[in-house]
Amino acid sequence: MSSEKTNDVIGLGNTLMDMLIEVGEEKFLEFNLRKGEMHLVDEKKAKEILDKIKSDNLSIKKVPGGCSSNTLKGIAFLGGGAILCGKVGDDEHGEIYVQEISNHKVQPRISKHSSCPTGHAITFITPDTERTFSTHLGAAIELAKEDIFEEDIQKSKILHLEGYQIEGPTKETIMHAVQFAKKHGTLISIDLADPFIIRNNKEFLEELVMNSADIVFVNEKEALEYTGLENEEEAVRELGKHVKIAIVKLGEKGSLIFNEGKLTKVAPFSANAVDTTGAGDTFAAGFLYGYCKGWSLEKCGNLGAFMAAKIVENIGVRITELDLKDIENRFFVA
Repeated sequence: MSSEKTNDVIGLGNTLMDMLIEVGEEKFLEFNLRKGEMHLVDEKKAKEILDKIKSDNLSIKKVPGGCSSNTLKGIAFLGGGAILCGKVGDDEHGEIYVQEISNHKVQPRISKHSSCPTGHAITFITPDTERTFSTHLGAAIELAKEDIFEEDIQKSKILHLEGYQIEGPTKETIMHAVQFAKKHGTLISIDLADPFIIRNNKEFLEELVMNSADIVFVNEKEALEYTGLENEEEAVRELGKHVKIAIVKLGEKGSLIFNEGKLTKVAPFSANAVDTTGAGDTFAAGFLYGYCKGWSLEKCGNLGAFMAAKIVENIGVRITELDLKDIENRFFVA
């Protein structure tokens, strides 16, 4: 990669306050949400859910989050250069968000909206470790073209996008950033994010993947939803026809990487999973960090798999609680 690229990854993301809730199966059913998926809700529905949580005396843990944010925090934790573009409200949650991102050594390009509150993502974690999201985007959907700085993309090796942002007005902002990336030879990575997103935006996603993306991350459900196939290996090969690198994350079964006609199978690391929130984002962090350093795709995948296995052993995406010295000894020592 060009020596002029002084930053590793710049990401656009829905900058949301994560609200983590552990809930039993019967109680979860009362919220009438499809398990394992992301549900975009309006302000009224968001209030109804929050009111029910409060009335049921369910415990909430608050952590600044978002798909791209989690990935960038992981890259910065490993020592990589990371920039986050997003929008929060001019409120307490917004202040906390910007400060926490800075504490994680991610460069914030986070503007504030005067009238919209900071968005939130409620994560219901059921005993089977599955997570289901109820998301109110708030100020996040106000991220505009003028909030994106061409110079940041020009100096970055990779522009990382999250599929969640192709819902609503941020779709135009994403495409604005994509044009900057193409202009300056910055690779484009995208995590397709959720089967719901794929179903609602299939035509747009196909055009984005085929014409712009270099690296695509999907999990098993997303791979099958996107390709219409019934087998993960067939799906990753189909995706790989259109992008430089296609990656299917299979959780406890490992991952598949397809590049230039070659399929690489990455074995999983054992984990005592209690919360799978952010596992895919953390996998992407390890993979993209290694890729920016010129590692083999298998080694990139191994680092991503190891980090994902460790992150699921705690409630919430607690990047700073990973053992960096252990990671360095396993992956950085020649």
